[in-house]
Amino acid sequence: MLILRSAPPSPFGRKVRIALSLLGLDGEVRVDAADTGDPNDSLRAQNPLGKIPVLIVEDGTAFYDSRVILDYLDDRAGSGKIIPREAAQRFAALRLQALCDGILDASILTVYEGRWRPPEKHEPKWLEHKAGKVTRALAVLEAAPPSLGPKSAIPHVGQIALACVLGYRDLRFGGTWRGDHPRLVAWLDDFAARVPAYAATAATP
Repeated sequence: MLILRSAPPSPFGRKVRIALSLLGLDGEVRVDAADTGDPNDSLRAQNPLGKIPVLIVEDGTAFYDSRVILDYLDDRAGSGKIIPREAAQRFAALRLQALCDGILDASILTVYEGRWRPPEKHEPKWLEHKAGKVTRALAVLEAAPPSLGPKSAIPHVGQIALACVLGYRDLRFGGTWRGDHPRLVAWLDDFAARVPAYAATAATP
């Protein structure tokens, strides 16, 4: 059995859980909670970076980060399901995933600034730098949301990542993105209607 080390609020862990469901592999995995802040958690032995998610396979190999895990899962499921085989489509999906992972990185670092540093020590210039990345990326995505294709199509890694981005902005930033991004709101509604795992993997604030 596969073991996924993660935590419910992690958008990167959510990517993996949604992929497992889409690929029909969720029955092959056990999800074990991980605490990235606990130096005694075995997570740091499984991933020396101490980050989640980590996927541990039957022979004990630990895969990280989420991009590598999704690649592994797609291969395990027969390949070409959430990572397209055709070059142009594959690179478009991977490019979208990279953009969305960048939004998540900037968002998480902003959350950590508020969580780990007292308000008087916040660095406005640094926070503005992170916010600028999010604003520009969401504007690009709002201008041309990625088509989900026919109802029978399985979302690819980029689309999974985008759904997790928008979910994380809802979870940690009160959904403030919604007012200026109506096309992305509609896109997420469509994704959620097609992918039951999106609601099933939602974390509470």
